[in-house]
Amino acid sequence: MTAVLSVFLSDILPIFLIAGVGYLLANRLQANVKTLAHVAFYALAPCLAFRMLMTSKMTGPQAGRMALLAVLVTGAMGLLGRIAAIPFRLSRAELCAFLLVVMFSNGGNYGLPVVLFAFGNDALAHATVYFVTSSILTYTVGVFLAAAGRRSVSGAIAGIRKIPSIYGIAAALLVLTTGISVPLAVMRPIQLLGDAAIPIMILVLGMQLERASIPERPRVVAAAVGLSLVAAPLVAIGLSWLLGLAGPGRQAGVALASMPTAVVTTILALEFDVGPAFVTNVVFITTLLSPLTLAPLIAYLTR
Repeated sequence: MTAVLSVFLSDILPIFLIAGVGYLLANRLQANVKTLAHVAFYALAPCLAFRMLMTSKMTGPQAGRMALLAVLVTGAMGLLGRIAAIPFRLSRAELCAFLLVVMFSNGGNYGLPVVLFAFGNDALAHATVYFVTSSILTYTVGVFLAAAGRRSVSGAIAGIRKIPSIYGIAAALLVLTTGISVPLAVMRPIQLLGDAAIPIMILVLGMQLERASIPERPRVVAAAVGLSLVAAPLVAIGLSWLLGLAGPGRQAGVALASMPTAVVTTILALEFDVGPAFVTNVVFITTLLSPLTLAPLIAYLTR
């Protein structure tokens, strides 16, 4: 109980407090959530992606296995999500929203602090590699899914080329492979904008919650929540065993895969109009319930 309370106070409560500010902004001042979502999507997220890649140390066999784990978990959850969605007969836009929420977990502002608290600095280094890989998948596969909800496949592919975060990732990879030195005058504003991305995304979540209503299809929401919080940890445990991950690497990978649905999915859902109310409900419920699943999981991983 002490561990659960500590995780809640240090990692979950701050998220709800920031989201509460967003809720009040929308409720009392009628702040425009679409405008703020555009700010996060087009200005802040690419800087966050660039900075995360620049500051991570993605080298060596362990880093390779962590990156592969992130790819395999995301793919496996997408397959499970597609199978689980069959009985619900979802439209294309609804299916894309469903896959978004089950494939991408909140490894940044939630996952990294939890890993540091539970497993220490060695695990945090592994978690950073997982998170960066997951971020790349979010801004490629995730963007494609969101765009495909309302467009043709060719239109969705074309839409990916217009996403600023893709260029943030490409710029970081170019700098890392060529050894180019980024001037301090350029790096500082990128860092400041990147630092602003996560709290702004949480504000957007809170503003969306102000418009949230009882889900029209609660069974679909329940299925997405169950996949995110129950199936994902089991998938990650199995895949980490197959990849031969142990110690801090296994702890970090399984923990990050088991986090609630990523806040950035609300940004994608808003931007491409694929079930934003549904996505917001899943993000909120998985975040609210996550201590109930994370506490026993952390106890298991630390044995």
